[in-house]
Amino acid sequence: MTVRFSVAKAALTSLSAALIAVIFAACQGPTMNKSTSTSDAELSQAPVAKTQDSVLEIHGDTRVDPYFWMRLSDEQKKAETPDGQTQDVLDYLNAENAYTEGVMKHTEGFQKALFDEIVGRIVKDDQSVPVKDHGYWYYTRYEDGKEYSIRCRKLGSMDADEQIMVDQNELAEGHDYFAMSGGAVSPDNTMMVYGIDTVSRREYTLQVKNIETGEVFSDRIPQTTGGATWAADNRTLFYTKKDPQTLRSNQIFRHVLGTPTSDDVLVFEEKDETFSCFVGKSKTDEFLIIGSYSTLSSEWQVLRADDPNGDWRVIQPRTQDLEYGISHYGDHFYIVTNHEAKNFRLMRTGLDKTGLEHWEEVIPHRADVLLEGVDMFKNYLVVSERKEGLTQIRVKTWDGSRDDYMTFQDPAYMAYTGANPDFDTEILRYGYTSMTTPNSTYDFNMRTGDRELLKQQRVLDEGFAPENYASERKMLTARDGAQVPVSIVYRKGLEKNGQAPMLLYAYGSYGSSMDPYFSSVRLSLLDRGFVYVIAHIRGGQEMGRHWYEDGKLLKKMNTFTDFIDCGRALVDQGYTSPEHLYAMGGSAGGLLMGAVMNMAPDLWNGVVAAVPFVDVVSTMLDESIPLTTGEFDEWGNPKDAEYYTYMKAYSPYDNVAAMDYPHTLITTGYWDSQVQYWEPAKWIAKLRAERSGDARLVLKTNMEAGHGGASGRFRRFHETALEYAFILDLEGITE
Repeated sequence: MTVRFSVAKAALTSLSAALIAVIFAACQGPTMNKSTSTSDAELSQAPVAKTQDSVLEIHGDTRVDPYFWMRLSDEQKKAETPDGQTQDVLDYLNAENAYTEGVMKHTEGFQKALFDEIVGRIVKDDQSVPVKDHGYWYYTRYEDGKEYSIRCRKLGSMDADEQIMVDQNELAEGHDYFAMSGGAVSPDNTMMVYGIDTVSRREYTLQVKNIETGEVFSDRIPQTTGGATWAADNRTLFYTKKDPQTLRSNQIFRHVLGTPTSDDVLVFEEKDETFSCFVGKSKTDEFLIIGSYSTLSSEWQVLRADDPNGDWRVIQPRTQDLEYGISHYGDHFYIVTNHEAKNFRLMRTGLDKTGLEHWEEVIPHRADVLLEGVDMFKNYLVVSERKEGLTQIRVKTWDGSRDDYMTFQDPAYMAYTGANPDFDTEILRYGYTSMTTPNSTYDFNMRTGDRELLKQQRVLDEGFAPENYASERKMLTARDGAQVPVSIVYRKGLEKNGQAPMLLYAYGSYGSSMDPYFSSVRLSLLDRGFVYVIAHIRGGQEMGRHWYEDGKLLKKMNTFTDFIDCGRALVDQGYTSPEHLYAMGGSAGGLLMGAVMNMAPDLWNGVVAAVPFVDVVSTMLDESIPLTTGEFDEWGNPKDAEYYTYMKAYSPYDNVAAMDYPHTLITTGYWDSQVQYWEPAKWIAKLRAERSGDARLVLKTNMEAGHGGASGRFRRFHETALEYAFILDLEGITE
């Protein structure tokens, strides 16, 4: 599901052991000179956006927005010659970029050092663990000096000759931005369909390649989600198109190779603007599947893969608040559902009688366990669960003779099932990581219980060893008594005297759980004395479905107060102090940053808000903006007065006031389709105009990228280096 979601997961880095020791010792001492304010010269050079009041009225309430003019249409942005309004926007964004560059100029050498350090930890010629599917071993690999992966396969064994399916480096040539999506291989193993985006609006053009000959077919299908699904005949493809304005995934088409795309048949259209749709295939390859989903409801249709021109059949018609997902095994569909089960349960039904009245229970609902998903094998059922905020993997035999939970060693960790396309196997591929354990790939024998470590992420840093770092998991008490879990990591030797710098990160929306994971990028903070904390606040789903429901709609304030209460508790326990506490979040997590800056401005010394969703009321009132209609169940529809009033009370942009705000770095992308660039641009203009203090406020706009930032394996870390340099500079750490 596409949401206003951006988690910068993992990235990798290098310092000698001696240098780490020197840096760490220096960071623990009292010699840091912290930057506390913007200089008079900086203030005088700060851009001042023009004002042009727009009066916005609804429910008898009036808002005046002086920066509404910054919004551009897609047509304006794509025009070869900018009109007057577009030029004004471009001039302002470029002025902000120039100002940010000037303010951060004294850190340019440090940013380069951080970038080199981060990239230096990454294995340049890395390769994924191969996965066997239909007789081939599939893997991706990287070549030294190249930004993108190369997708490959070998027939029969890894000793066979390599076949390059697609080299993304070749496809990316000449493009400032490049992303590839999909990659489904035809049932006869000869062709591959994939999507390409060179704009960063997540609109992909599909194309098909003959893997054996290298020929790229003339079939080109624009404005898709990037993936496609093969029917059993090796000729028919099903794909999803997007609405060109809202980017909602709303149509499923059938395409026959070699025919004009104008002849493609619309097989399903999702007309409910609060729903999106997609197409896929069951693990058994027997069924094509269309899924329709909103935040709180779902509906599935199936069609035999060997009958692509047949009629699709609905499993269970959509019902408000009924969520379910399907898997095929033998004579049944297995259904993970919230039907009379807040934390979900597993049910099954026959292939021909699929309505709700025919569902029978396989795994019951449990109040203390969230059932997240299942993996089907011939002799085993693997269940992914979450209990007390931690992931669990449960392995059951179909005959009921075994029902075991896998065990893991860290106090806070992340375990997940990986690519398991083989149905008839006793081997489960799974991944494991923690705040101190690099990402690891295992094979688990479900019959014997034996585990084999296939690969652990290498960190090219002579000074790195997991035993040099400590990880903690704590439960902190929120103001209403809720126990909020936090995952903590730091380099051993930390003194809890309130002097250590801390970066507190969270997301807290859409039921997306932020699991404790390893990041080699993060070492650039830890080795300079930082404590890094993930707050598993309400709005996520770490503690079960109720955790999500208590952090959305008319309970959204819990997300913000949880984060503030975690920050204050960590200060009270001596981990840090407000003079050394920093906050970071992106997308909906950027909304979190804006809200806590308004609600507790004195708790943070600095904030990094990436692609922040901050103009909540105006965005949710405008149904032409991508994602808006599909998110009424998350935020509420402000056309309803009750939701409007509640939303306005926390919307960061609407609550900017004459306060002494913390130092703030805001980032955005000009082509962002999920959180439009004008939200952060308007926000920083209003912050500068309204604030009472002289904190450093800077905006960096990537003029070639969208929601995910720069493309490529390494280039994106220039943005990370800027973020880290911003925080470290405030701590007086510049080398």
